[in-house]
Amino acid sequence: MNSPVLAFCRALFRRKLVLVATLVLLIAFVLAVFAPWLSPFDPGAMRVVRRLRPPSEVNWFGTDELGRDIFSRVVWGARASLGIGFSVVVISITLGAALGLLAGYFKRLDGPIMRLVDALMSLPDILLAIFLVAVLGASAGNVVLALSIVYTPRVVRVIRASTLVVREMPFVESARSIGASTARILSIHLLPNIASPVLVQATFIFAYAVLAEAGLSFLGAGVPPEVPTWGTMIASGQQFADDAFWLVAFPGLAIVFVALSLQIVGDGLRDMLDPRLRKAL
Repeated sequence: MNSPVLAFCRALFRRKLVLVATLVLLIAFVLAVFAPWLSPFDPGAMRVVRRLRPPSEVNWFGTDELGRDIFSRVVWGARASLGIGFSVVVISITLGAALGLLAGYFKRLDGPIMRLVDALMSLPDILLAIFLVAVLGASAGNVVLALSIVYTPRVVRVIRASTLVVREMPFVESARSIGASTARILSIHLLPNIASPVLVQATFIFAYAVLAEAGLSFLGAGVPPEVPTWGTMIASGQQFADDAFWLVAFPGLAIVFVALSLQIVGDGLRDMLDPRLRKAL
């Protein structure tokens, strides 16, 4: 007998585009996790005599202005960029779920929390992130913190809207009537029933965080240049791009493929988890 998980995966991957996007993400995560073993060279090792070499059998993606192997730096960049994106997702989902549940379940907290959320969302994402990194300082940890603050309000709004609907359902009223504690209602009855929109939102935030990290690093307001991320690689290679296109092409393609794949997987999950959209499929 097929399990619900296997049935869900079959239905999700029936769309070939979602399957391809999932494979792309799987490859990216494998590269990130096993970067020390999969990269043929030290990403920071400089060989000036081999600077700006085009792609070859030795250096698959060519070398940069300091003779560093681009393929190795792209692989290690996957670890840094995806690590930052994953950290942003974990923090923003955790904070957003907590604040969204409180705002949706307790009416007296709804006003103050949502006014703060509205104030944060009124500012452009990238400008708020640049301001926060400028105040906190340029480091990977501060980039994660800044982007988490930027994207938490999105999660709060989604969780709050779902909580407002679920809290009025009969099974929640029954739990209240038998004297279930507020903590039990929130954790056992509410949170599992609003997990679907959270999962979809997580994939979108992951994509936004990868793009935002690249943008901040490109502008010099993100991760320090010595740390190989896809954004810092594009930033350092832009001045040589006219003569050595591979400096920006390969990290740029990595960003595009990962961000696009995350969006496609997120769309597929949304279509499968929304009953109305699932019937249309």
